[in-house]
Amino acid sequence: MKPIWIVDDDASIRWVLEKALARENFPTRSFGNVRDALAALEQEAPQVLVSDIRMPGESGLELLQAVKARHPGLPVIIMTAYSDLDSAVGAFQGGAFDYLAKPFDIDQAVGLIRRAQAESEREAAVDSGPAAAPEILGQAKAMQEVFRAIGRLSQSSATVLITGESGTGKELVARALHKHSPRAQQPFVAINTAAIPSELLESELFGHERGAFTGAQAMRRGRFEQAEGGTLFLDEIGDMPLELQTRLLRVLSDGHFYRVGGHQPIRADVRVITATHQDLEARVRDGRFREDLYHRLNVIRLRLPSLRERREDIPLLVRHFLARSAQQLGVEAKQTSPAALAFLQGCDFPGNVRQLENLCNWLTVMAPGQVVDVGDMPPELLKSAAGPAAAGAQAGGGDWAALLEREVVCMLDAGREGLMEELARRFESTLIRAALKHTHGRRLEAAAKLGMGRNTISRKISELGIDGYSD
Repeated sequence: MKPIWIVDDDASIRWVLEKALARENFPTRSFGNVRDALAALEQEAPQVLVSDIRMPGESGLELLQAVKARHPGLPVIIMTAYSDLDSAVGAFQGGAFDYLAKPFDIDQAVGLIRRAQAESEREAAVDSGPAAAPEILGQAKAMQEVFRAIGRLSQSSATVLITGESGTGKELVARALHKHSPRAQQPFVAINTAAIPSELLESELFGHERGAFTGAQAMRRGRFEQAEGGTLFLDEIGDMPLELQTRLLRVLSDGHFYRVGGHQPIRADVRVITATHQDLEARVRDGRFREDLYHRLNVIRLRLPSLRERREDIPLLVRHFLARSAQQLGVEAKQTSPAALAFLQGCDFPGNVRQLENLCNWLTVMAPGQVVDVGDMPPELLKSAAGPAAAGAQAGGGDWAALLEREVVCMLDAGREGLMEELARRFESTLIRAALKHTHGRRLEAAAKLGMGRNTISRKISELGIDGYSD
């Protein structure tokens, strides 16, 4: 068996993968940079190549390009510590077998390498395309699956139905599918069918001839004509009136349509992508949506997860939205305290990512300091925040242990160390400050309420740097 090649400038990553693959009886060969791997590629080829995406010198994507030029059927797995969709899709653009987002589970990595090895033995090349826009971010498993689906769909013109709650980013996904498709140089036209009165929607979609109805003083091209050769995105398709569903079905079936009041058929070379937050199957059962149209639209289905299903992505999204909002306003980007991030991760956000983005815009303008804390959140969010920990953050009571746990998780995710000492100091400082405030600065009374001696509280006040309280 040919070896599995591992290319990463991080020796610890190479070591972990080598040991894990050795337990599975996979031979390995490791390289600390792309240059050495390319030199070795002149003499031999691996069974599977696993490469980091960003290294000093040449990148993993450059290595992928070189490998695919020489060995098109060789499976390449790209590792990346960057969770934006551009990095993930960049791997698919070059024809990668798959990618691993760091930090990864070692069993997941070995399983993926095993599948790539089986693919290599079948000598089947996997050529996947790119996908979406940098605004689509996510480390959560549910979002990684969306990224993979977008990448694999990008070379197709298949009809796609995008489902998910309002605010999950369905139009962003539709734009991503268009942007990296063979139709990318042609128009992308979006229309929200629920936002247009039903009596105007037919003309909006198909256009009208002059004199077709009162007020039609000139011929007008509809959205289908505007999207010719490109993509037409029909949002909230579940709200389309039944009579227009019939016309849409005819376009999808016959490939042509008529303007309102027109008699000449117009060819429609348009990729249709639809989206809905509703249960279309239930609407079909209730007779409010045509079953034959449903099957026409439901060729490929993408479900976007709600923000509640990907809470681990909230810190990433908050940083992104705060930075973008600051850039638009020409100000310095605000930061968030660990407690604020923990609070936000406890919120349900019924408006999903759109609501979180609006919140970050509000914080950029309204939060008084550069570091946003829980108390800087909008009052309505504090009142409606889900869960006892969030309510406790507002009122000073409730399940403070759950809030502390969330903050610890955020600090660990951020790579912080020495948490025990840091949090212990903050805990003691908070207790003593609260007790001193309650006793109007009287140390002896505060010490008694906390169950410590006068000398102990005096020493703690000095050690913790608590100012403004004297004997």
